Amino acid sequence: MSSFHPGLILIFAGIFAGFLPNRIRQAVMVGAPALAVLSMFNLPIDTLWQVDFINNMQLQLLRVDKLSWVFGLIFSIMALIGNIYSLHNKNSWEAAAALLYAGSSLGVVFAGDWMTLIFFWELMAASSVFLIWYKGNAQARGAGYRYILVHAFGGNLLLAGIFLKMVAGQPEVTLLTGTQDAAFWLILLGVAINAAIPPLHAWLTDAYPEGTITGSVFLSSFTTKVAVYTLIRLFAGTELLIWTGVIMALYGVVYAVLENDIRRLLAYHIISQVGYMVAAVGMGTELALNGATSHAFSHILYKSLLFMGAGAVIYATGRRKLSELGGLFRQMPVAVILYMIGAFSISGVPLWNGFISKSMIISAASYNEMPAVELLLYLASVGTWLHTGLKLPYYMFFGPDRGIQLERKLPINMYVAMAGGAFLCTLFGVAPNLLYQYLPFAAEYHPYSWDHVVSTMQLLVAALAAFWIFIPKLGGEPTISVDTDWFYRKPVKIVINGLAVFVCNTRDYLGTQGMAALKSILPIFANPLKWAPQTGEGPVVEYDEDRYRLPVGMTVLMSIVVFIITVSYIWIT
Repeated sequence: MSSFHPGLILIFAGIFAGFLPNRIRQAVMVGAPALAVLSMFNLPIDTLWQVDFINNMQLQLLRVDKLSWVFGLIFSIMALIGNIYSLHNKNSWEAAAALLYAGSSLGVVFAGDWMTLIFFWELMAASSVFLIWYKGNAQARGAGYRYILVHAFGGNLLLAGIFLKMVAGQPEVTLLTGTQDAAFWLILLGVAINAAIPPLHAWLTDAYPEGTITGSVFLSSFTTKVAVYTLIRLFAGTELLIWTGVIMALYGVVYAVLENDIRRLLAYHIISQVGYMVAAVGMGTELALNGATSHAFSHILYKSLLFMGAGAVIYATGRRKLSELGGLFRQMPVAVILYMIGAFSISGVPLWNGFISKSMIISAASYNEMPAVELLLYLASVGTWLHTGLKLPYYMFFGPDRGIQLERKLPINMYVAMAGGAFLCTLFGVAPNLLYQYLPFAAEYHPYSWDHVVSTMQLLVAALAAFWIFIPKLGGEPTISVDTDWFYRKPVKIVINGLAVFVCNTRDYLGTQGMAALKSILPIFANPLKWAPQTGEGPVVEYDEDRYRLPVGMTVLMSIVVFIITVSYIWIT
């Protein structure tokens, strides 16, 4: 138990979950993540699992240090909370996909070599897409298709960089900052897609709002935070990431303020909050890296709580637009209170966990004498309070009563999961040392200084006053905000379809003309039966090329054989 891989616990549970009866599956959905959390507390630092692989290579399936341990802990906790939230779900294969997704995320965190990392990275993408597709409507199918295409592209970039590292004789995952070679840029781009760094971010805001109610809770928690972990591991101190992160923080806030769909609003704010972490990775100091780690930890808790709250509203009302919601406070008082704890947390209100992690990053910018970065991150923080802490709950719960009747009551497991997330958001906010003691770097920080608390409250109160003044202009509008996904939804789609038509028509034309030329030169190709020996029995059968052509499967088989022979020849020579 002391050295068992928590990710493998979840993966094995996911493999079997799809085949189990409902009651047994529910027990596995809670029991496996609980066992993973227990295994984390029994997993010593410096644990190493190695497995022999081809060409005398050793795969490091489990390499534990302080950084991977913190991320492993929060991923295991989130798997438990997310599965409790999903217990009412009758779709056994969605439960299997969620467990595989969480387990593969842990696999990336504990991977000590490139081959193990890319394997779990791809498994993470392949399993998570089903949390979108199981929604079952046309929007979910389209969003999931685009999601997997984008992640396949990012995975191929990452794989190309990994190949370069493997060829160079560097099989272990290690810091890449300062190398600036082709592998550096390929791996950085691959990770940047998963981190949703603009303009490579639109897959997130396209797909997450279309996921299932329970699936989106998992989606909000793992992919981007795995990317943050990988950035800390590989690119700490890469200065390019400082301003990249600042742009993310502001970009997400602006689009969130404009958004009408409640889960799309929260999805944009994932981009904003991950921006803080990316900027901290770029700073590269021990305090900044601790800030990125602790903020990822906090973000998983409060963002999943917010998605659970939004999911509860969608589950109970069947509505997801701010312009369609309002006046739900009296009908869903417990859900409102739990949601507001998440809103206070993400906004950095003192006594909740966002305050003890976000402030660490902003303070790191101050200590590094980056006043512009500090100011812009503060500005993004004000925007967070405006839309997630004020706009969304006001128009969803407290705004004009539209006479909405709840279609169904929330199951008790949804309340339990939300209460668990709210409790942890409050616990780490009140007692930050419970988290700080596990942070990977030696940097001391005290968030509850008098100046810090007072300045934070001043900003929050000022933003509240501005919101109160401009309430009539901040309501949800039934419009769509155009983002960078427009380019692959519209122009690129036209280009690809046009290219496909051109290639098919060219192939058909050349095939027709080539066969005509071949028949004129060698008449046997016009009618092979005419040249075959005649038995003299019965009439001569007219040749029909559609009757005698090879099956398409044989053509594919021949192509595969030729490909294998070609690759083998190149490999041998």
